Amino acid sequence: MEAKNPKDSLTVLTDLVLPGDTNYLDNLFGGELLARMDRACSIAARRHSSRIVVTASVNHVAFNKSTPVGSVVTIEAKVSRAFKTSMEIYVDVWIEDRQSGQRTKVNEGIYTFVAVDETGKPVEIAQIIPETTLEKERFDGALRRKQLSLILAGKMNPADATELKALFS
Repeated sequence: MEAKNPKDSLTVLTDLVLPGDTNYLDNLFGGELLARMDRACSIAARRHSSRIVVTASVNHVAFNKSTPVGSVVTIEAKVSRAFKTSMEIYVDVWIEDRQSGQRTKVNEGIYTFVAVDETGKPVEIAQIIPETTLEKERFDGALRRKQLSLILAGKMNPADATELKALFS
């Protein structure tokens, strides 16, 4: 299986925030944004693995800035690291200024997807070769995040978390 680059999975979804998508303050519902982010991540994961993919976890979401009604929202997702059958997808959310068109990053998230066959059994996937500085940072961080998640779930002994231990050495 040939390794791929993060750009091979890049998924960009652009849409408007309509009144039916908002809360009482006329800002995009958080749950609506999560659903849009999940769809973008799902497409990125499928592009990387060429398989059926399922959401395994939402590891992190930061709602840094509200997204008002009428905003043009762009969601960019791409695989940051592939493991044996799972992959981490990093997603960035941007809005455009209505007058200048300038983009501002308002949210971000990290999702984990698993590639499966038609029976739901996990299948191996291609590895990732990061190219840019940001891709390399996210690639390196993915292993630390995975180790921390496994420790918290009781599936890994903290003494075996070499990447995490290296942070404190």
